[in-house]
Amino acid sequence: MRKARLLVSRVDPWSVLKMSFLLSVAMGIMMVVCAVTIWTAMDVTGIFDRVNELGEQVLGAEAGGLGFQIEEIVSVGQVASFATIISVVNVVLLTLLSMLAAVLYNFSASLVGGVGVTLTDD
Repeated sequence: MRKARLLVSRVDPWSVLKMSFLLSVAMGIMMVVCAVTIWTAMDVTGIFDRVNELGEQVLGAEAGGLGFQIEEIVSVGQVASFATIISVVNVVLLTLLSMLAAVLYNFSASLVGGVGVTLTDD
């Protein structure tokens, strides 16, 4: 078995930018899908109906009105839109922070030599 001890002395910021962008886009898509899936599960299980009943009990049912409806406040479209906005902000922030971390790593690795890695051949 052979061992090789190497130092990671530099990380290419452009490759870090591309990789972090792709991973953050994938994470954003997962966030939107999860938000819509959780909203759908809550709707199917009747949680919104129970919240509506609780809201009517707390606020009191109006005589001529429809009463309290949580679906008007938190619809699936609003949930998907909010999750999409948060995902876009996360994509921008994570991409920029990852590239900044690569630049900072390159600067600090030039001072201390980098991170040591040992590779083995089985």
